[in-house]
Parts: sequence; C-alpha cells; structure tokens
Amino acid sequence: MVLHFQHKPGLVAYVTCGDPDLSTSRDVILAAIRAGADIIELGVPFSDPVADGPVIQRASERALKHGTSLEQVLELAREVRKQEPEAGLLIFSYLNPLVRMGLERFAKAAKDAGIDGVLATDLPVEEACEYLPIMRAADLDTVFLAAPTSPDERIKMICDVSRGFVYAVSRTGVTGTRQELAADASGLVRRIKQCTKLPVGVGFGISNARQFAEVTSFADAAVVGSGIVQVIEKSGTNAPKAVYDFITELLSGNRQAARVSKK
Repeated sequence: MVLHFQHKPGLVAYVTCGDPDLSTSRDVILAAIRAGADIIELGVPFSDPVADGPVIQRASERALKHGTSLEQVLELAREVRKQEPEAGLLIFSYLNPLVRMGLERFAKAAKDAGIDGVLATDLPVEEACEYLPIMRAADLDTVFLAAPTSPDERIKMICDVSRGFVYAVSRTGVTGTRQELAADASGLVRRIKQCTKLPVGVGFGISNARQFAEVTSFADAAVVGSGIVQVIEKSGTNAPKAVYDFITELLSGNRQAARVSKK
C-alpha cells in the first residue's frame, strides 16, 4: 500500500496523536476517514514544534502531558489500519523522535504497524542521504515540504525524492488557520508540477470549504491541520463527531461523485 488519493480532489487531515488522549485520537482518525479524508497525518507530539503555530503547539503540550510517545503513535496506527485497510497513514514528525528510536528500527516498526509514508518536517532534503535509503528499504513513501521561497533547483530535488505526493506549503511561517490564502500558492504548485507527475497537496491555512475549493482548483489535494486540531481543542472527548461534521462541511459540494485513485 502506498499513499494515494481515493477522491478527487483529495483531503489530507492532520491529527496530533494523544490530544486529548490516545483513545479519542483513534476515534477522531476513524471519523475523519469515514467523513472523506484520504490520508491521515499522524502527528507525533514534540516538545519544540518550531514549525507549528499556537494551536498545534498547545495540542502537542496536552499530548506530551499524557506521555504520548512515538511507539504509542505507531500502536495507534496499527489499530486504525485494522479498521480502515484502504486509508493512507502518514507519520508526521520532527526528526528528533525518529532518530531517538533509531531510523532503521523506526522504519521497520512503522511498516509493521501499517504506515504508508513519513514526513519528517524539519529534515531538509539536502540532508536526507541517510534517511532516504532506510525509508525506501522499508517501502515507506517519503513526503517533503516545498515552500514558495524554494528555488527551482531545490524544488526539482524535492520532487526527485518524494513519493506519494509533494506537500506545497502555501506560505512561509508557521502553521495556523488564515482568513485568506497566500497568492503565491498556485504559482508554487505550477512550479512543482513542472518537475513531477506526483499529486500535489497544499497546506498551511486551509480551514473552510471556500478555501478548500480555492486550493483544489489548482492542486490535487488540500492539507488541513490547525482547523481540525482547533475543533478537537474545543470539543474534547466529543471531538470525533465534531471532526466528522467539520470535514463533511469542508467537503460539501467540493467533490466529484466518482472515486479516483492516484498513484
């Protein structure tokens, strides 16, 4: 199983695992899949999430208070995989937890748990020479971030080593919901598509149906993180239903009836 989009346009949903607790996270993930999310980013909580805005920072803090670990996130993935064999599961982590476990041990454990791919958010593509062959050997897709400030040569490098899809960051800065999307997101997607046939997902700032429609008019998928985490923060243990309703509204009127697979 490799990362792919079952719907057109696709939806990648981010969840900070362990917020508010692991059991609720599992139910939230299952609700998100059943509401129409193609790929779930399983966020590994980290003590210094420098790329994340206040919403996801708070979620990481809450998850870490419960002692949520990478090993527990992988076990959570195993539970989800048993119930949803077709869903895309992507570990979204800073590099430190992966290195602490050991890259080879992590890769094997991730594959055994049913993970399809990995996004190490603070790993520059230029420094991935050790990481890439280990992930390849475990048949894990490698997703990298491309930013509007990335020069064309770097975008080509990112596209050459990406598997599954390419994650286009809609703007510079940290994660978080925004009222308006950055104007250069569509230009970045065009530059990426000149280098690869992989699907392109756009993230950072997408939190409503209008923004989903705007992004997916030029990209293959939208990545929604802070919007979902904010719903979880407000809803607590009622989060599964709240997330299901949020994603249903997000996708309302924005999808074709046909299910389209992209590999």
